[in-house]
Amino acid sequence: MGETKSFTADVVVIGGGGAGIAAGIEARDAGADVLVIEKDAAPGGAAIISGGGCLIVGSPLQEKAGIKDTPDLAFDDWMKWGGPSADEVWARYYIEHTLHDLFHWAERNGVKWVDLKSQEGNSVLRWTRADDSGHGLMSRLIASYKAKGGRLITNASVSEITREGDRVTGIAGKMINGESGDFTVAAKTVVVASGGFNSNVDMVKEALPALKESRVLEGSGFYARGDGHKLVRGLGGYLTHMDHIWFYAYATPDYRDQASGRGLVFRLVPGNIWINQQGRRFHNESLSGGNSGSPALLAQNPRYAFAVADRAMLNTLSISDPYYQSGEKIIRERVEELLENSPFIHKADTLAELADKMGVDRDTFLATVERYNAAFAKGLKVEPEFGKPLGASKPFDTAPYYAIQMFPLARKNFGGVKTDMRCRVLDKHFEPIAGLYAAGEVAGMAGGHINGKAGLEGTMLGPSIFSGRVAGGWAAQEAGFGAGFAGKPNR
Repeated sequence: MGETKSFTADVVVIGGGGAGIAAGIEARDAGADVLVIEKDAAPGGAAIISGGGCLIVGSPLQEKAGIKDTPDLAFDDWMKWGGPSADEVWARYYIEHTLHDLFHWAERNGVKWVDLKSQEGNSVLRWTRADDSGHGLMSRLIASYKAKGGRLITNASVSEITREGDRVTGIAGKMINGESGDFTVAAKTVVVASGGFNSNVDMVKEALPALKESRVLEGSGFYARGDGHKLVRGLGGYLTHMDHIWFYAYATPDYRDQASGRGLVFRLVPGNIWINQQGRRFHNESLSGGNSGSPALLAQNPRYAFAVADRAMLNTLSISDPYYQSGEKIIRERVEELLENSPFIHKADTLAELADKMGVDRDTFLATVERYNAAFAKGLKVEPEFGKPLGASKPFDTAPYYAIQMFPLARKNFGGVKTDMRCRVLDKHFEPIAGLYAAGEVAGMAGGHINGKAGLEGTMLGPSIFSGRVAGGWAAQEAGFGAGFAGKPNR
């Protein structure tokens, strides 16, 4: 048994993902001594494997593309999408600070923003991607944090937030993954940025009991298991909107590691159709997002389906996992390895044979595909059954045929630790717990429930980084450094 290692810091941050690293940068810029504790072997969290896109309003990229966007327009889109449970105050606060305090701030820390992408629910293009996606975004922010003198300990699991009287005094935990020994950190303030709980299926099903008997795939960072939620709850922190969970539909089990329960997110399969266990299509597959495709999948009985494609449709298939992708480059031979070896992917030379392998009614399935193909034969631009535009699609006519079994994948938590506008953790009386802050996905991306029930793409990563800045600035201020986070709104 190793000896206990003792550290001190002005501000200690639990979690080295988007929110945690941003908190560290902000606190260092204020002059505080900062220590970030990361459970994984390397920092980055869920952010480093993300698409690297943030919802940003009024950016130079929009201006260059001739896009007229305003905070008011973005706010209207946000509230229509997220519904009445979205936090209007936090949503507007984030939107109005995206230009100066996310876009330009990230650039000053080495990030390069490269393009815009259309996403469901947005009136205009405002999903803004960093160079090399999430990997490029986070690697540059991590490098900036280290260059500013920020300290980082990895392979460390936090088991306790220490407290004297009403005030938080630091943390305690254990070294893991080959290292041994306990550690403590004495700190003036603590920022919890530990991520979500979507890699803990038991917590997902506790929040959504209706899914108790269904297969749900883990889809967040490997260590996003709700540790921070439990630590904060143990101190009397208030958890809110925990049933607001964002699911992906286009995910299949990781056959190389079935025991983990993790899923592989697959994309870039133009023209695929979704078939339920009854052998029928049930949705317009061009609407595949968390507020369209995911509810459609979750409404099926049983709650899974098959993404059916012919060989030509799979030539651009992308798997969002480091094993299958190096940065933005798809490792094609490994994708082919998945197609040939996964027991959750069926392959057949005929559609009739594919139906049998899927275990669906052959006649129903063949009739479904025949109706779909007929739309092409008639020269239709939209297939009549579900209104799917056919411009990016083709008829099923190129063997072999494939069926990728897909299950709901828990991806993001839109509820979590309730905070005030300084990211101070609130108790059940909505009073702040002295010295304790929370940011990022552990706090529902920001504040507790900034998105409501649904999030426009870019409203997960962006608010996580931004709320990390807010938490870091105010945590440093409470520790005696700087004047707190002010920022510069774009109104």
